Amino acid sequence: MINTANGMISTSSSSANAQSPGLKTYFKTPEGRYKLHYEKTHPSSLLHYAHGKTVTQVTLAHLKEKPAPSTPTASSSSFSASAGVKSAATRWLGSGNGGRALSFVGGNGGSKNISSTSRIGGPLGASSSSNSLTNTNFDGKGTYLISNVGDAIFISDLNSQDKEPIKSIHFSNSNPVCHAFDQDAKEGHDLLIGLSSGDVYSVSLRQQLQDVGKKLVGALHYNKDGSVNSSRCTSITWVPGGDGAFVVAHADGNMYVYEKSNPIARWHVCQGSINSVAFSFDGAYLATVGRDGYLRVFDYSKEQLVCGGKSYYGAVLCCAWSMDGKYILTGGEDDLVQVWSMEDRKVVAWGEGHNSWVSGVAFDSYWSAPNTDGTVENVMYRFGSVGQDTQLLLWDLEMDEIVVPLRRCTGGSPTYSTGSQSSHWDNASPVGTLQPASSIRDVPKISPLVAHRVHNEPLSDLIFTQDSVLTVCQEGHIKIWMRPGAAESQSSNTETLLSTSSKDKPLLSSKIGGSSYKQ
Repeated sequence: MINTANGMISTSSSSANAQSPGLKTYFKTPEGRYKLHYEKTHPSSLLHYAHGKTVTQVTLAHLKEKPAPSTPTASSSSFSASAGVKSAATRWLGSGNGGRALSFVGGNGGSKNISSTSRIGGPLGASSSSNSLTNTNFDGKGTYLISNVGDAIFISDLNSQDKEPIKSIHFSNSNPVCHAFDQDAKEGHDLLIGLSSGDVYSVSLRQQLQDVGKKLVGALHYNKDGSVNSSRCTSITWVPGGDGAFVVAHADGNMYVYEKSNPIARWHVCQGSINSVAFSFDGAYLATVGRDGYLRVFDYSKEQLVCGGKSYYGAVLCCAWSMDGKYILTGGEDDLVQVWSMEDRKVVAWGEGHNSWVSGVAFDSYWSAPNTDGTVENVMYRFGSVGQDTQLLLWDLEMDEIVVPLRRCTGGSPTYSTGSQSSHWDNASPVGTLQPASSIRDVPKISPLVAHRVHNEPLSDLIFTQDSVLTVCQEGHIKIWMRPGAAESQSSNTETLLSTSSKDKPLLSSKIGGSSYKQ
C-alpha cells in the first residue's frame, strides 16, 4: 500500500544523473514532456546480495514547521509514552487483555483473545548512520523519501540533489518491508516501520533526523514478545482521522488494528498473504488485496465486508483509491489494471498494456486537462501503473466513453455500446458479495495513454506529486520525473509547489483526447 505529504522540489539543471544506457530521459503526453529531473539511490557500499531480500517501497513524508521548544526530559517523554500505552491497553483490552477477532473468509467469526506487549526502545542490533545532515542544519521541516532496501531503512532529502540518503537505519535480525507516514500522528510518532519478523516500530521522523549518527532512538516497539503475529508484515497504514490508530497486514491473512501501539482487533481476511491495504481518503472504507486473488472492501467503522471480487487470474498485488472514493484500482499477476466501481460494486474496466505483473497503481489527483473551464460534466480520471516489465503506464479513464458490454442473452455473445455505463451494466451487487472472476469478453477494455520504459529493473511502485511523478524499482533506485513546465516554474518561483493535503487535491478533470503516446 503508497503515501504522500506536503513539500517542494528544488530546481536543478541536471536532468539525468547517471541515466541508464538505452533509457530515454523524457516521455510525451498530450500536455507535454515529463523530464527526468534527478535520481535517488542507496549507498554504493550496500552489498548487492541484500537487495533481493525485500522489494523496495517508498513513502513521501513532509515535516511541518518545527514545533515550539518543550522542556520535558528524555525520561519524562518516555514515561508519557508508556503511560499512553498502558491507558490504551486498559481502555481497549481490559484487565483480561482480550480483543475483538473477526473473520472474513467464511463469514464473521467469534471473539478470540489476543495478547501483546509494548515497550520503548530501539530494535536489537539496529544502528544508524548519516552522510550529510547534522543537527545544526536541520530546520525541522521539509520533504523526505523513506525507502527500504535489504536490511535497512533509508531517509533522503527530496530537496537535495544528492543521490545518496542522509540517514540509514539497519536491522540485524529482520528486514524492513513496509512503512507509512502521518504528519498529524499523535505523540510525535509519525513513521511506522513493518518488519519481515512481524514486528512493527513507530518512531518520530523529526527525532531520527535530529539524532543522525546515533542509534534508533525513542522507538515504540511492539509485538516482539507478545506473540500477536510472528508472520511477515506485508502492508501498513494509518487510519485517516483515526487519532493515532493504524492497521498492519500480515502474510498469514490476518490484519491487526492498533490503538496507541496496542492491538484492539484482529481481522482474519483471507487464506494466504494480504499483499496490500489502502483506506479511502475519508477513512470510511478499507480495501485489501491478497494472494487468493480477491479485492475486499470493508466498512471500517462497522467492521463489515461491503463488496469485492476476484482477479482474472492470480494474486492481486496492489490497490489504490480515487480521491472521491468512487473507484479502486488493483493490479497483479494477470498483467491487468482493474478498475472497480464502489457504486456498482464490481469491475467496470480492464486496462491492458503491461507485459508482466502489475506491482503498483495510483490515481494522479493533481492532473487536470488543459484548455478547459471545469464546466464539462463528463468526468475523467488520470491514473498510473508500474510493473515488472519495467514500464510506467499512464491511463485516462472516462466512464461515458468506454465501450461497455450489454447484457448477455442466454446462449449468445455479448454486444457492445458506447455511452453511459449505468444504462448498460447489470445492477449493483448485494452488500457483502464477493464477485467471481469476470469473463475476458464481459469487461470493457481501455488502453494506456503512455507506455514508457523508465528503469532497467522491475518496478515496485509510483507516487504522484503536484510537480512530478516518482518511479521506484525493486533494487531501490528512485527517479523523479518533472511534469511539463514544472521545472521552469520552479526556476522563477521559490514558493512551495508540492502540496498533498486532501483539500488542495483536484477531484475531477475533463477529457483531453485519446491519443496514444507510446515510447
